[in-house]
Amino acid sequence: MATRQDERMVEPDMNPKDLWLEEVFTDRRVGTIRRLTPVDGSGARDAGREILYIGETQVMSQMGALPINFALEAKSLGEAATMFGPAAKAGIERTVKELQELRRQQASSIVVAQGGMPPMGMGGGKIQMP
Repeated sequence: MATRQDERMVEPDMNPKDLWLEEVFTDRRVGTIRRLTPVDGSGARDAGREILYIGETQVMSQMGALPINFALEAKSLGEAATMFGPAAKAGIERTVKELQELRRQQASSIVVAQGGMPPMGMGGGKIQMP
């Protein structure tokens, strides 16, 4: 049974009880810090929710610039800036490990047709070890 494309689409409704003021700070060298301040529907500070700090940097890969985002558990912008370096390193290391795991999974995937035989055109292969 075919489904219509518009039935699978998520409604683009914004939640008026989960609004944030976003500010971006940068040293114009290694990355940016986004400060997300919770606000109510009128734009006033919502003191019932914590201010969030998000660090962002990028590394170059074979596919181009790869964005790295990470939470900064800080209470102020200065504290977030101090935490940036170690958190960025951890985020980059985590991303590299995830990419290595994806490559490993991709390299180990084998296409096998039903019945255990290789698909047509792939041959039986005669691998010889030295």
